Amino acid sequence: MPLVSGVVVLVFGTLTLYLRDETFIKLKPTIVYMIFAVALGAGLLIRKPVLELLLGPVFSLSEEGWRKLTLRWALFFIAMAVVNELVWRNFSTDAWVSFKAFGFLPITFVFALSQMPLMQRYGLAPEQAAETERPDELPRP
Repeated sequence: MPLVSGVVVLVFGTLTLYLRDETFIKLKPTIVYMIFAVALGAGLLIRKPVLELLLGPVFSLSEEGWRKLTLRWALFFIAMAVVNELVWRNFSTDAWVSFKAFGFLPITFVFALSQMPLMQRYGLAPEQAAETERPDELPRP
């Protein structure tokens, strides 16, 4: 994710400076959010939730839990792209910069915290997580 963001920042930052048009830098969050949403959605379509690949070593969730969490984050990123578009197109550049600096991070933090009940509901106990990681082993008596 940092690599994708870095490339988009480099490209759009360069376009902004070279063309002296702030539109490109304002589009960057929309494009990054949509890339994330598409990546998460594509993972759902091929039945490989991207969040499980990224967060699997840290969190143990059931297959349904990963699917629901991934869908929610994909929808969240789409909503954030829409919000970015609404703000930069309808407010001053100063207002957009302030919202980008002080709005996006708290919104993301609150959304992440709001996902904790889902993660608790679909969380696996350590022994269940170990079984899902090694399904080819026979259970011990």
